[in-house]
Amino acid sequence: MNAEELLDLAPVIPVVVLDDPGAAVPLARALVAGGLPVIEVTLRTAAALEAIERIAADVPDAVVGAGTVVRAADAERSKAAGSRFLVSPGCTPALREAMNATGLPFLPGVSSASEAIALLEHDVTTMKFFPAEAAGGVPYLKSLGGPLPQVRFCPTGGITPESAPTYLALGNVGCVGGSWLTPADAVRAGDWDRIESLAKEASALRP
Repeated sequence: MNAEELLDLAPVIPVVVLDDPGAAVPLARALVAGGLPVIEVTLRTAAALEAIERIAADVPDAVVGAGTVVRAADAERSKAAGSRFLVSPGCTPALREAMNATGLPFLPGVSSASEAIALLEHDVTTMKFFPAEAAGGVPYLKSLGGPLPQVRFCPTGGITPESAPTYLALGNVGCVGGSWLTPADAVRAGDWDRIESLAKEASALRP
């Protein structure tokens, strides 16, 4: 699987923050059952790497990856835990090299044309657009489509079920990332039926 293929697996990539690794497997199973096999577990908590390990081991239909990759060590540890892709909120030359060195597909974060062009210089054509709403949203991404037609984006940050279809209608958007699929209260309560229902709604969002 390459980064282009990753963007085509589902219209929405759930952006998951987990404090309890014990919730990882039932959460992933609910998302997969709802039609969203690609799951980004952010490295914002101490439980993240163990959560990735558990999902990779016990939910074979899930394509689990690591988000909030900001250091070379994050990329290496995420691969060792079983991540199948990497996502960063921004990108430096050193971080790009580290993610590339893992051999995993990766979505480096950009929020400007200059940042996207810097990645194009290294033949990276698939990127995360973050923070999507704050960085200009749909109008900005639409504007980038003219001068940078070879770039495809996964916009993340502030996207809602209501705004997602507008992003997905853009020719240079492959999928979107969203945190609304795993509300903290549902995760704490183990309400996997609710999460599966949210996933089903999201899986039907592609225009």
